[in-house]
Amino acid sequence: MTLSHAEYQAIANKLRPNGQAFIDGKFCDASDGETFQTTNPATGQVLCSVAHCKAADVDRAVTAARKAFNAGVWSRAEPEARKEVLLKIADLVRDHTHELAVLESLDTGKTINDCMDEIGGEVPKFFQWYAELADKVFGKIAPTGPEALALITKEPAGIAGAVLPWNFPLVMAAWKIAPSLAVGCSAVIKPAEQTPLSTIFLAELMQKAGVPDGVVNIVPGFGETAGKAIGLHNDIDTVSFTGSTEVGRMFMRYSGDSNLKGVGLEMGGKSPFIVLEDALLNDDLIEHAAMSAFWNGGQNCSANMRQLIAAPLVEDFTGRIMDRVKSFKLGDPLDPDTDIGSMITKDHKDMVMNYIQSGIDDGARLLTGGGSDLPGYFIEPTVFQGVAPDMKIAREEIFGPVLGIMPFKTADEALRVASDTDYGLHATVFSQDIDRALHMARSLPCGTVSVNGFSEGDIKTPFGGYKQSGSLARDNGTEALDQYLQTKTIWIQTRTM
Repeated sequence: MTLSHAEYQAIANKLRPNGQAFIDGKFCDASDGETFQTTNPATGQVLCSVAHCKAADVDRAVTAARKAFNAGVWSRAEPEARKEVLLKIADLVRDHTHELAVLESLDTGKTINDCMDEIGGEVPKFFQWYAELADKVFGKIAPTGPEALALITKEPAGIAGAVLPWNFPLVMAAWKIAPSLAVGCSAVIKPAEQTPLSTIFLAELMQKAGVPDGVVNIVPGFGETAGKAIGLHNDIDTVSFTGSTEVGRMFMRYSGDSNLKGVGLEMGGKSPFIVLEDALLNDDLIEHAAMSAFWNGGQNCSANMRQLIAAPLVEDFTGRIMDRVKSFKLGDPLDPDTDIGSMITKDHKDMVMNYIQSGIDDGARLLTGGGSDLPGYFIEPTVFQGVAPDMKIAREEIFGPVLGIMPFKTADEALRVASDTDYGLHATVFSQDIDRALHMARSLPCGTVSVNGFSEGDIKTPFGGYKQSGSLARDNGTEALDQYLQTKTIWIQTRTM
């Protein structure tokens, strides 16, 4: 249920955020007592001090997770029992949607509408969906002769580490925690240092739902401290990371330098939005074009900033997209009328502004946007025309509210330009000819291709990238379980009668 601006502000005024770590069923400070501050990027207001966990704290969390795993309180529990607890988590998230959404909006600068949609809809749905899978993971019997029986079983991998991004904090927590718990793993979670608060709140709800002590541990901290410690820990069996390609490479190295733990990576993107000449240029297409670039302020790994438009449609498309962009409201994230919130930090705002300046310097035409006079870390939705494939803004991930219009003459040219990138996370194709659209979709080297609408799919469909956007591991769908399972063969010699 959507509330008024005043009602959301009233909830914000009552919140008392908790910034402690959660280890072995208890909220606690970092071992050395150090803290850092988390702030509201829309106002600069300090929200609370947060435990600055380091290697010693990660080690405490892993010890608790291993103790719980070996005791079997969760790892060997009946699947139906795990299912019941995960369903309770889903219900508790629904019961606390408004508090969680306001807390996340304050901590991230995301609009309250986006936070409500994600936390009221997606997060509980993830826990519920994986709860229903908990008792549906089956093994196999391999074909053998009568002298043997070969059982192929699936077992929890052990201790799962998860390192979360700052752009979708609680959604990403659910993406990683729900499947790992469903199969019986224990978990050590590091929320992004910019946005730890909603994940810490979730720990309280998981405990209320009945997750045993030690099974889930939250260690807020920085990437170079807590994150690195998770990657290098010799008693963590698998790690799932969502974030930049640069840091993803580090986790691959951490694995090689430690115990060769499994590493699942979902990283950056430079995703194209392709409008073929026969596409119907209507309000629906324009809405998808705008949202693919500006949803969450463009702070989205699958953002479709590169908008490849068939040359005959460019003028009409540009006029329509400009009309839509000018209608966006930038401002207070807690106001339900706000369409775009703030960038996450001053440094990030400065980086996005540098990209915008590079577009101008490289000769792209700035049609609108490029800054903001609002206090906080706001950037107006920005549109460039005449973006060339070799420009910096066409090749590097901007992670901000920037849309670049790139004309093309033929479908083959569009495919070539769209594919000419180090990334391969997402793409969108619009065409009234389904055969052409499917041919383009199958030809694009991307983990997800959306046809006639911008979408990342849903919980039932795996999400991840090709090339430098990801690894073979996937979030969502039944494929997500593979990250947290290991396969064992039991070969039994039998006697023939």
